[in-house]
Amino acid sequence: MKNLYLIRHAKSSWKNMTLSDFDRPLNNRGKKNAPFMAKLLKKKGLKPDLIIASPSYRTRKTAHIFADIFKYNKKEILFFECLYNASKNDILETIKYIDDKFENLFLIGHNPSLNQFVQEYVNFNENIPTSGIIKIEFDCKRWKETKKNNAQLIFFEYPKKYN
Repeated sequence: MKNLYLIRHAKSSWKNMTLSDFDRPLNNRGKKNAPFMAKLLKKKGLKPDLIIASPSYRTRKTAHIFADIFKYNKKEILFFECLYNASKNDILETIKYIDDKFENLFLIGHNPSLNQFVQEYVNFNENIPTSGIIKIEFDCKRWKETKKNNAQLIFFEYPKKYN
C-alpha cells in the first residue's frame, strides 16, 4: 500500500499587494489552521515518511509547520518547482518517481491542481480548502504503479469541519 496525503497550503495573506503570488506569506488563520490539521493527523496515528512541497513561500511555511508537529527533519523536505503551477499530470509524474521505501507521502501544494488530481483519480468533486487534507490509498507496492483503478479515497479533512 502507498498512502498519499494531499495537503493544500494554509491560508495566505493578500495584505501586501506588491508581493508576487509565489512570495505570499501565511495569514493569521493559516498560522492557526496548519498546526491544527497537522495535530489532527498525528492524533490519528499517522506520520510522514517523506514530505514534498511546492517551493512557494506559503507551501514552505506549511511544510515547516507539519515538520515541526511530526518532528520531521526540515532539511529532508523536498521542494519541487513543478508543484508550483502544477497540472494533475505534474503531480502524478512527481509521485511516480518517489522512492518505494516511502509508504506515507505528504504532498503540500496548490489548487486547482490538487482538486483536479483528486477529481480524476478518486472521482471527488468537492473543493479542497486551504489546510484541507485528502488521503488516497493506492493498492500497489511501487509508486510507479499508482493508477486510477488502484486508488481509493480514505478521508477528507479540513479546518471548518471542526469549528
